[in-house]
Amino acid sequence: MWGVGGDPESGVELRRRVGDGMWIRIIAANLVGALLSSASGALTDARRGQSGFGLADLVTLCIYLGITLPLSRWIGTRLYHGSTQWLIEDREPTPAEQRRTLTLPLKLATLSMTFWLGAMVVWTVLTSISHPVAFTISVALSILLGGLTTSALVYLLVEWSQRPIAAVALAGAVPERSVAPGVRTKLFVSWAIGSDVFLLMISLTYLGRPSGQPPSTAAILFIVAAGLAAGTLVVYVAARSLANPLRELRTAVYRVQRGDLDVAVTVNDGGEVGLLQAGFNQMVVGLRERNTLQDLFGRHVGEDVAHQALERGVALEGERREVSVLFVDIIGSTGLAQRQSPDRVVELLNQFFAAVIRVVAAEGGWVNKFEGDGALCVFGAPVPLEDHAVRALRAARTIRRELLALAAVHPELDAAVGVSAGSVVAGNVGAEQRYEYTVIGNPVNEAARLTDEAKSRLSRVLASEEAVARAGGEASSWMVVDEVLLRGHSQPILVYEPAAGVRAGQPTG
Repeated sequence: MWGVGGDPESGVELRRRVGDGMWIRIIAANLVGALLSSASGALTDARRGQSGFGLADLVTLCIYLGITLPLSRWIGTRLYHGSTQWLIEDREPTPAEQRRTLTLPLKLATLSMTFWLGAMVVWTVLTSISHPVAFTISVALSILLGGLTTSALVYLLVEWSQRPIAAVALAGAVPERSVAPGVRTKLFVSWAIGSDVFLLMISLTYLGRPSGQPPSTAAILFIVAAGLAAGTLVVYVAARSLANPLRELRTAVYRVQRGDLDVAVTVNDGGEVGLLQAGFNQMVVGLRERNTLQDLFGRHVGEDVAHQALERGVALEGERREVSVLFVDIIGSTGLAQRQSPDRVVELLNQFFAAVIRVVAAEGGWVNKFEGDGALCVFGAPVPLEDHAVRALRAARTIRRELLALAAVHPELDAAVGVSAGSVVAGNVGAEQRYEYTVIGNPVNEAARLTDEAKSRLSRVLASEEAVARAGGEASSWMVVDEVLLRGHSQPILVYEPAAGVRAGQPTG
């Protein structure tokens, strides 16, 4: 289950695979460091006719490596297993275990440096027996510098090797602060080891020597070559440990810019880079949540209203707009609820509203609100429409056609439509804690009253004289059928129905 970017892998397999590769790199780094230090000593004349690294040194080196390599492997294995015990138990690490895992590279680098300090003590004692004090100091400092270089390389190699484990350790919670050296520290140490250390080693070859007996050219060239090789290796490992996560981040950012929010980067660093990776993942989660909320917001209030709110902000005020209002309401909804089960009623309502939303959206309007078994639809707000009356009347005829087709499948479903036009106030109403975008004015009330009147007529569709008068060529698809006094009105108005012989939804004008 712990496979990162590949097939599932058990904790035991992951720990074994990472551990095997890590120990090979650690042992190789220390052996190469020891051989380079020995070769440097062999090429450096201590005094006239004497080599800086003799047979006694070779025997001592073999004995020392024979003791320290197994010992360091045993101690390092205990540190490694203690830091990754949670993998074996197939669970997430505790904060303390997570910290031990992320600080393991530093612990193993410190362990390596401890044995190099031991080597410095051993060779300091041996060298002091037969060499001057100045040369003894030179040897001690050379071993110290070699140990610093090797230990820094061990740190970088261990951090690189255990990144699959670090990714699992950081998959849950990420520490608020970095627990590993940051970018600045890594780059500074890499630069110092890649250049300064070997310059100091060259200067140490002159320490304690007579002015007329400089170190051999071979010794200088060897240290220069070793410095170039070691410095290149250290800088390469450090650069790769920084470049790979940044390359992955760059790719992920590009995907987000293209609108792909289903992306996440692997957090596999305990330092500043890891905090950056975790911050990117949190940002994408926030963008996904915002996108989801925006989508839900648009579905609840309409896309145009949502865009306006996001662009202009929200203010509890309104503005005058010329609009057309379409109201559609189911006939006999109370009886329908009594005859059908609640689930069936919801199913019928969803099919009814789906047809209304589809038709209204196709004409550039939007459903302002659902009122039980009815829907209030607006054309001309919040986006102005010059031909709002044309669109509303055409939508009314198309809705009637859709409802006739729906009634053929569900005979119990019937609805009436009313259309009106005029001046309204459109804006947000309510309070700061809860508000909604709506339209208020006579056309809204008139459309609702026309719907009630249409329920008793065969056409099931009525439009006001004002709406037809604003409709231009669409007016030819409507005919005046009556003069009615609507509830709440003081004067009767002319009402219109779709003209006989005009197919519902047929474009005119």
